Amino acid sequence: EIWNIFFGGRYIILLMGLFSMYTGFIYNDIFSKSMNIFGSSWKIQYNTSTVMTNKELQMNPGSNDLNESPYPVGLDPVWQLASNKIIFLNSYKMKLSIIFGVIHMIFGVCMSVVNFNFFKRRISIVLEFLPQIIFLVLLFAYMVFMMFMKWLQYTAKTDFQPHSPGCAPSVLIMFINMMLFKESEPLHGCDEYMFVAQPTVQRTFVFIALLCIPWMLLGKPFYIMFSRKNKAAAAHQNGGINQQMESSTELADSPAAGGHGHDDEPLSEIFIHQAIHTIEYTLSTVSHTASYLRLWALSLAHAQLSEVLWNMVLSMGLQQTSYVGSIMLFFVFGAWALFTLAILVMMEGLSAFLHTLRLHWVEFMSKFYEGLGYGFQPFSFKLILENDEDVE
Repeated sequence: EIWNIFFGGRYIILLMGLFSMYTGFIYNDIFSKSMNIFGSSWKIQYNTSTVMTNKELQMNPGSNDLNESPYPVGLDPVWQLASNKIIFLNSYKMKLSIIFGVIHMIFGVCMSVVNFNFFKRRISIVLEFLPQIIFLVLLFAYMVFMMFMKWLQYTAKTDFQPHSPGCAPSVLIMFINMMLFKESEPLHGCDEYMFVAQPTVQRTFVFIALLCIPWMLLGKPFYIMFSRKNKAAAAHQNGGINQQMESSTELADSPAAGGHGHDDEPLSEIFIHQAIHTIEYTLSTVSHTASYLRLWALSLAHAQLSEVLWNMVLSMGLQQTSYVGSIMLFFVFGAWALFTLAILVMMEGLSAFLHTLRLHWVEFMSKFYEGLGYGFQPFSFKLILENDEDVE
């Protein structure tokens, strides 16, 4: 049974393996070690005596210790030797997770346009899609924009103090202040905001995003209510039982929303359903964005486990200076490979699959998939061939 499960998911396992190799190449993290393919952008200017007599040395990115050009692909391998590696990687991976999450959710909201067009509900593009995408872009895509601006604007190679690394504001604190209409006191010689007129832009974005909430809440119910009144008035003016019957038939056949009509549904239930949908979407933009931080947590856990296995297991054989080390390395490598396959590949692979299943099913598909139609049927060649044989 277990073998059949793995065999059925062989394509997913293959893709997960390929993407994990790609991610390791991007993070330059292979079994907790980095490859120096292109040469580090950091240059150590200290001589041997200085290095041997100092326990810790700090390189200055504002001097000749750092080249102007960054490492071409992935992370610079010198970060493996830095004492603040975890602090830097946590910040980088958290921001990267949020960027991927916001792009993923925006794509999910855009997918709803395909459904609206297919079910001939083009009015829902105006009443549902537009307020949803505007709300998401003005708040969370703006936060992603601030991340990129922080990366590009603040540098150690500048004499302008407001753009020095010490003056770089926290994007999270800035976003919270934006939502609460608050201001924070900047450090001496620093600017509170990243660009001119940023407070005005942020207030405008928040006000427009707040206007999208009643747009989502009342737009669709009012449209259905006015449509019913107009059709009822038209039927009353035309007169005749046959005309009223034809109008009622057309009204019942029209796909108002969700792939099926709302004409038999009381207006009170429509308002309640739309209120639930609006509250769910508004709150989910916050919770789903935070949910994508599981990508950072998974990467951090995997990197730490890999580093522990290297330092506590494999390095036991590598640290020996005598011939005994080669014999020890033979057995230690077997234990290290076993733990790597059991923990990092099997256990962490299953955990990563469950998390990505959650992100796609909830955070992504909830933006366009309602699940009110046909029951889900997994793709199967066997069923297709059996159906073809029955037809023949």
